[in-house]
Amino acid sequence: MASHQDFVDYVAEQMREAGAIRIRKMFGEYGLYCDDVFFAVICDDQFFVKVTPAGEAAFPNLPKVPPYEGAKDYIWVEDAENRELMTELTRMTCEALKSKPQKTRRK
Repeated sequence: MASHQDFVDYVAEQMREAGAIRIRKMFGEYGLYCDDVFFAVICDDQFFVKVTPAGEAAFPNLPKVPPYEGAKDYIWVEDAENRELMTELTRMTCEALKSKPQKTRRK
């Protein structure tokens, strides 16, 4: 089941204070970027954020599950109405991902 554009737009609006949110359609679902950092996906109208040590420490009660079969675990944010949680988790995750050494791509 694909995600609905209304839900995707709602999630992006909820996180608007975290930075410049950009949405990209990927494989029938959506990838989310904040200030050009890929940090989350929306699959089946559910919001999933990449796992970082900072995010896990700040929100230990949020479940970690794969957003789709074969994926690594992501933090599942069930309450898309909690703007503060989503904004803070987005900021923390993107800061952690920015400071992480980038992998070099093979040509």
